[in-house]
Amino acid sequence: MTQQDSDPAGEPTSTSRGASYAEAGVDIDAGDRAVKLFAPHAKRASRPEVLGGLGGFAGLFALKGTYREPVLAASTDGVGTKLAIAQAMGKHDTVGRDLVAMVVDDLVVCGAEPLFLQDYIAVGKVIPETVAELVKGIADGCVEAGCALLGGETAEHPGLMENSDYDLSATGVGVVEADSVLSPDRVRPGDVVIAMGSSGLHSNGYSLARKVLLEWGHMDLGGHVEEFGRTLGEEMLEPTRIYAKDCLALAAETDVRTFSHVTGGGLAENLSRVIPAGLAAELDRGTWTPAPIFAMIAQRGRVERMEMERTFNMGVGMVAIVAPEDTDRALAVLTARHLDCWVLGSIKKSHDGKDQAGAAALNGEHPRF
Repeated sequence: MTQQDSDPAGEPTSTSRGASYAEAGVDIDAGDRAVKLFAPHAKRASRPEVLGGLGGFAGLFALKGTYREPVLAASTDGVGTKLAIAQAMGKHDTVGRDLVAMVVDDLVVCGAEPLFLQDYIAVGKVIPETVAELVKGIADGCVEAGCALLGGETAEHPGLMENSDYDLSATGVGVVEADSVLSPDRVRPGDVVIAMGSSGLHSNGYSLARKVLLEWGHMDLGGHVEEFGRTLGEEMLEPTRIYAKDCLALAAETDVRTFSHVTGGGLAENLSRVIPAGLAAELDRGTWTPAPIFAMIAQRGRVERMEMERTFNMGVGMVAIVAPEDTDRALAVLTARHLDCWVLGSIKKSHDGKDQAGAAALNGEHPRF
């Protein structure tokens, strides 16, 4: 083909070389450099069942062990607009842990042990150091959750995203014995609801938090906030707590009926998902005080309590429903694992009749909120 130059309208003419992928905005060499930088992080997030290494078209995982009737569980999630805080601060090594937490803590709700995770990173432009930081955070989260990082994909999207923008998602797979699957069917009247404290906002409600604190409040992410004892940005980037190993340990030592991961929709809505028809969870707000970040958002944005409670976790990141005779043991197990935990409420028969869907109701007031 004859080489062409470009005319003023941007079309090739007779003497220029043809277009390239790099000129279109995709830098394959930068992608290769990113792989070299993040490979050591990905390799440390492994398990004995992983077959092969990085670079294959598919990750291989041998389901070894003495499973009687294994059931695979799968979950897909992302981090949401918390990424805007990481991008604004130029700090990318924590949101990967958020990604892992959002996926594996959904898996453990049914009693599944997380086995492996695959990530998807979409970027406007591959900046190898940024991608490596993101994968480092994902690997950190996988190590903490006890699962393998079984590969993933980094996709460059010039023209669709700004150069410094990125988005994260991941799919995780876990396994549980068929007769050990936790579900609403196990919940009984008299069961006790135990709360596990969150590390902060986790990865939900950031669109509202950003609007109230940054857009309306004109707060500086780098500014020190006395109530937090650190900068606003550091508070908002606090990683989501990963409960997977804690929940598995609790299920191994006590009679856990089910768990509820408190994410979008808040405590009441997420807990209602694991309460069977005819029963209701009665919870007491007076048993804990939400962290200062929640009060700041509520006060500065004049956000009503109902809106706060259906948007944020309000200080409760995971809930376990346990048999009443195991209450003290459950609290001891979680405390020994350095988790803030407390009795949040109990399961009652619904006042609305046995055909009503399960529900959760919050009663009382938060102290000092």
